[in-house]
Amino acid sequence: MAGNFGGGEDGGSSGDGKPPNPLSGGGRLSFGGGNGSSPRLPTLARHASLTKKKVGVSFDLEDSRECCDSEYIPVVRSGGWSDIGFRQSMEDTFVCCDDFMHDYGLKKLGPGPNAFYGVFDGHGGRHAADFACSNLPRFISEDVDFPEEIERVVASAFLQTDTAFADACSADSALASGTTALAALIIGRSLVVANAGDCRAVLCRRGKAIEMSRDHKPACSVEKKRIEASGGYIYDGYLNGLLNVARAIGDWHMEGLKDRNGMGPLSAVPEVMQVRLTNEDEFLIIGCDGVWDVFRSQNAVDFARRKLQEHNDPAICCKELVDEALKRKTGDNLSVIVVCFSSSPPPALSVPRARVQRSISAEGLKELQGFLDSLAN
Repeated sequence: MAGNFGGGEDGGSSGDGKPPNPLSGGGRLSFGGGNGSSPRLPTLARHASLTKKKVGVSFDLEDSRECCDSEYIPVVRSGGWSDIGFRQSMEDTFVCCDDFMHDYGLKKLGPGPNAFYGVFDGHGGRHAADFACSNLPRFISEDVDFPEEIERVVASAFLQTDTAFADACSADSALASGTTALAALIIGRSLVVANAGDCRAVLCRRGKAIEMSRDHKPACSVEKKRIEASGGYIYDGYLNGLLNVARAIGDWHMEGLKDRNGMGPLSAVPEVMQVRLTNEDEFLIIGCDGVWDVFRSQNAVDFARRKLQEHNDPAICCKELVDEALKRKTGDNLSVIVVCFSSSPPPALSVPRARVQRSISAEGLKELQGFLDSLAN
């Protein structure tokens, strides 16, 4: 369906004022693209201080990429799959929305797709993941500058979601938890990926893996520098000895990690990457860290590409990725989304035959010359 939510082993919505758990079912769920719409959820109050604030780290994968496919328009198809894995509880959730503008009551601008996808990997409970899954896309859709200032809007929505969840936790301490978050939007030919945490998005371009996000681990040199500048520290690979991620939404109950001004060692500010899609771009994989613990990016692309060539079904491909991760003994919950950019399966790649350069040594030339001279005599 056009708007889908997945993850979790307890269905329905959380009661007693807890954030909604939209359309979640059992630990093993499959959702694909198609028709339908996402449920309408209450609008949260705006946080004016964040509305126009320049936030996030943004960079283009390629500043200017001239292609001969100026008329190319991607055709979006998606699927998702979750599994509780070997854990006792399910803290992941995801959302697939192939028609974002329609589902959130916005006017479609221009040709091509308008889609939203997100994976949320919770820790310390699933309330933060459910909350972010429900409200991050809504904050994006309600911003008057969307989609014209898409990078600023998406980064601001991460911070608004974080602040709104802090308000919810103040009203109900039972919600205390955190979540990493990765959101991908496809507007026309633009692919925008925003990441806070260790989920990962990988683009397949003619069989080559292009990482569209960076894992935010405390030991990463860039994150370590930021953490220490914010008064934090790294102990045994953990942020302040508590978390094995450097960026996340929530975790307001952990003392010394965040303040209400958005400052502190634990940041909810996403890194944003944008690329212009071409007909060489085949599909996108979005997965939680449980997937990437046992798959390298290129390995996942190779695996998914083979499966899509067999059946061309992104939802089945997601299940196969999850099943393979379980065979490889991942120790975490699993959530995967695959977004295809064509109605056709990935094409077979022809490997050009290398030109063989032949050479002969000076000694060989001398022997050849002697042989030719002997024939002449």
